[in-house]
Amino acid sequence: MSHADTALPVSLDRSAVTPLAVQLADALREAAASGHLRGGDRLPSTRALAGRLGVSRTVTSAAYEQLHAEGWIAGRHGSGTYVTTPPSSSAAEVPAPAVPAPEAATPPLLDLGPGTPWAAGLDRAAWRRAWRAAADPEPLVRAHRAGLPEYRATVSEHLLRHRGLAAGSVLATGGTTAAVVELAAAVLERGDVVAVEEPGYQRAVQAFRRAGMRVVGVPVDEEGLCPEEIPPGARAVYCSPAHQYPMGSRLSAARRVSLVERARASSMLVIEDDYDGELRFDVAPLPMLASLAPDVVVHLGTTSKILTPTLGAGWMVAPEAITSAVLAYRDSTGTRPSPAGQRVLYEFARNGDLGRHLRKLRREMAERRTLLAGALSSAGIPVRGDDAGAHLVVPFSSASVEAAVIASAERRGIRLDGLARHFAGEPSAHGVAIGYAGCSREALVAALPALVALLR
Repeated sequence: MSHADTALPVSLDRSAVTPLAVQLADALREAAASGHLRGGDRLPSTRALAGRLGVSRTVTSAAYEQLHAEGWIAGRHGSGTYVTTPPSSSAAEVPAPAVPAPEAATPPLLDLGPGTPWAAGLDRAAWRRAWRAAADPEPLVRAHRAGLPEYRATVSEHLLRHRGLAAGSVLATGGTTAAVVELAAAVLERGDVVAVEEPGYQRAVQAFRRAGMRVVGVPVDEEGLCPEEIPPGARAVYCSPAHQYPMGSRLSAARRVSLVERARASSMLVIEDDYDGELRFDVAPLPMLASLAPDVVVHLGTTSKILTPTLGAGWMVAPEAITSAVLAYRDSTGTRPSPAGQRVLYEFARNGDLGRHLRKLRREMAERRTLLAGALSSAGIPVRGDDAGAHLVVPFSSASVEAAVIASAERRGIRLDGLARHFAGEPSAHGVAIGYAGCSREALVAALPALVALLR
């Protein structure tokens, strides 16, 4: 065992897109895996190593923190930092393998992609109680084409209390994407032009395309969708005004008015995906498009993000002609949403458990966003997106940087979601969308040093 600092085979490339802290962690990990560093070897202090390499101490600290989290090194009080990886029994006799062992030692994947609910926050006792109660009624002989009456009443109350929408008629759906598929089949026609946010929700884009619609991307900026960019003759526009997916902006009040005026003037249908609509932290939500123009707006919601995709339950609030067309489509095809998830939501809401969960969810997501945004901003990393929802965006300068950061994060057991995949056409913005709902708060805190090092 060596008690003096071990000589380190480290070379950093300042011209590379890979952050210096990531390069340093890679080099030390490879040295430990190949046997150049052996279990018990002492490493220089972060200050001493920073001096040797001519980098800031922040770089060396971030690299050490990542290796410590992965189990490659450990600190001994008053003695320093030591390599913990035991050497191979034949490390001195055989050359290092062509593909070093770090890949096999990658920790379990921490998924920081957006769109994942905080399922761990559900009150398990209340959740089990709702499922047991949902199983009490007699089995249905025939499914309700519009959805269970008690479920539709529950959704109406939820929309009024949490979203300020007085819904005249609610139609049950199998979720947002399922509702888009129904609208494309029952209301729109092959060849119709449908405007979508660019970047935006690609499952909706694919649903329109597969139904024969011509999809046209409309730019999104800090105020959300740009209504003036919607092409003339568009039959419908699909948007997420509450918290744009994935860029995180909110459709401004002026643009909401402009959009519904444009829709009325040109007989254009507005499909409002209320993504993250229940999760605003800074100010009260702006009026929903369905409240401003119920005659031209189809409002879509789902339980997938506020509870869990397990239920497969969503809703649609639309003009009577639209709901009639959707019901006729269901009658002709025999398709309709499953009542099982509807029963569970009704039971979960009946005793106030849904309201309690939403209040807890807002508090938790607000605190997590403050934690994540604060750590990134304090490191000089720009953060984009309104103070809402369960994800934020870090912009990059190019596609190559986006790809490099995502790949580096994957090697360290962190999944980040690049913006490129959210474009229907050629990507015009680059960066990563970081979700903070799908993991535990402890896991998020533990990943922050490595995340900051990657993004810096």
